[in-house]
Amino acid sequence: MRPLLLFSAFCLVWEALVRASGVPAFILPGPLRVVAALANNASFLAENALVTLVEIVLGMLVGVSLGCLAALALSASRGARAWLLPLVVASQAIPIFAIAPLLVLWLGFGLASKVAAAALVIFFPVASVFYDGLARTERGWLDLAQVMNAKPAAILWRIRLPAALPALASGLRMAAAVAPIGAIIGEWVGAAAGLGFVMLQANAQMQTDLMFAALLVLATFAVLFYRLVDRLALRLAPWQPPTQSTV
Repeated sequence: MRPLLLFSAFCLVWEALVRASGVPAFILPGPLRVVAALANNASFLAENALVTLVEIVLGMLVGVSLGCLAALALSASRGARAWLLPLVVASQAIPIFAIAPLLVLWLGFGLASKVAAAALVIFFPVASVFYDGLARTERGWLDLAQVMNAKPAAILWRIRLPAALPALASGLRMAAAVAPIGAIIGEWVGAAAGLGFVMLQANAQMQTDLMFAALLVLATFAVLFYRLVDRLALRLAPWQPPTQSTV
């Protein structure tokens, strides 16, 4: 109840400030106007929210898969680290705002460019955190496996992967938090549907209340998606204590 109470208090203060200051609604609408815009455009927002949700989920799947594969390749051999590690770092060094127009140019205005943008945002957190977990496997466990003549594949499957699961769970939580960012940036650059498209169109028409309504839907998606991934991460590594997040 605490987040709900805090959000309600925030809305009350927001409405009071808007009424007291007399700021025009096209600059800063009050929460009541935002709720009215949400109700009046419910079907329109739901249709576009579904598009953004599909982009987030697909981007999450692609980004997590590529991040896990990159982490496994980095931990497998020094040669792979020499070639792949600079690419992994470069994927984070280039701002997504800079590469998003190229993704739209290469992949078009459809779903593919938005999924690619979300996957790029997700890739680095998953790859770096999972690789760090694989690299920090307890040395004594690896020595014991070598003494018992365990094969490299068995060491990876039986020791390294289970030891790195808590780190992977943290990477999944980070990915869930940033996945909506990539999808929205892709929609801002070029799209014909989605919550980012709605926000751009509303901004062009000075419909600030509709912008806030789309933002509210996106924030709700982000919180629910994070909570879902957090629960899945706890199942992935059940021996780890749950996060203390109140989101």
